[in-house]
Amino acid sequence: MVRTSLKLNISQRVVRLRRTVQIDTQQIRSKALKDLGELFELAMALARGEVKTQTEGGKTERVTLKQRQMWARIAAYVAQIMNSVATGFDERQIDKNLDELERMVREARAKAAP
Repeated sequence: MVRTSLKLNISQRVVRLRRTVQIDTQQIRSKALKDLGELFELAMALARGEVKTQTEGGKTERVTLKQRQMWARIAAYVAQIMNSVATGFDERQIDKNLDELERMVREARAKAAP
């Protein structure tokens, strides 16, 4: 009998752990999607020309057409990340995607060559 109760106890703990992981994962996914949605909206505002200037290093500069195109690319990439997060949650892949997104944003924020 001790073995049965021990097995049951282990089984119940596994079920509880699975529920906790599912709930935590859903909360993380939900927050990530919310934050990514905000990034998407900001990038789209820049891409559509709703934001005319950006400040970099204390200097205000006009957003060029080339920069707007880059922000459109960033918005599209953010949408891809959102799709990836919505369909599955691979933390390593999300980290890689966010690294690439950071690189793209740094590139877009840099002064565009005329």
